[in-house]
Amino acid sequence: MRHALSVDVEDWFQVLNMSGLIDRSQWSGLALRCGDSTRRLLDLFARRGAKATFFFLGWIAERLPDLVADVLAAGHEIGSHGYDHRLLPDLGQAGFADDLQRTTAILQAAGAPAVLMFRACTWSITRRTPWAIDELLAAGITLDSSIQPIRHPDYGVAAAPMRPYRLQGERGELLELPPLTWSVLGRRVPVGGGGYLRLLPTAFLRAGLRQSERQGQPGCLYLHPWEVDPGQPRQRLGGLRGFRHYVNLDKTLNKLDRLLGEFPFVGLQAAVSQFDASWRARLPAYRARELLA
Repeated sequence: MRHALSVDVEDWFQVLNMSGLIDRSQWSGLALRCGDSTRRLLDLFARRGAKATFFFLGWIAERLPDLVADVLAAGHEIGSHGYDHRLLPDLGQAGFADDLQRTTAILQAAGAPAVLMFRACTWSITRRTPWAIDELLAAGITLDSSIQPIRHPDYGVAAAPMRPYRLQGERGELLELPPLTWSVLGRRVPVGGGGYLRLLPTAFLRAGLRQSERQGQPGCLYLHPWEVDPGQPRQRLGGLRGFRHYVNLDKTLNKLDRLLGEFPFVGLQAAVSQFDASWRARLPAYRARELLA
């Protein structure tokens, strides 16, 4: 079983936790650090023979087209992460449609092929955005990885499936590949990456991946370039949020290295392409407007 690996290419000042501290009007005056961090990940992936999907912010691809080229030259997949990390509820339906089109144009200008994969910033396809799937389908997206199947203060659809499934809209159907979740004692433990990768013991992620394998499905891991950048400027986030944001930044690469040494990883498209057409046909199907109602 080849599992799915993904990188959300955004810089340290663009994450949701910084939105109340650093205004978008300040972004252009800040030094970009994600290029160097992304290349550290590229080096690790090359050493371990791993591939990944890199979900680029259009804002980053616009300023670092050579980084997009480096990712493509290393044989990785490219997906859209939206233009500038705005939550989908803030964009609204029409704004989201424009955002998708703008980001696709930037990625293709940087050399990316047809953009068929998407991940919403901060997992913001939720019950507040039931229209999002139809807009993805209209934009030609065939594979999405935006719905966290957990309950969380900032995101999540607790009733969503934990494994790949088909999501049907008015314009057709796409494949949803959620981030890895481990089911233990009747509870869902998010172990797919990000802060969970940094905070939780590696054994939890191993358990989630092996559980997916027993179910005949690929698990999906994710992380961000800023999570392998312990030297990034620190902000006064405070409390639990600050702890979760900065915990173990200096350990991310080593933990990921261990996982890449134990499990084979590829990009999301390659992970689903390892199965024949009957695999997809057997996946459960849900109407987007009902799942996100």
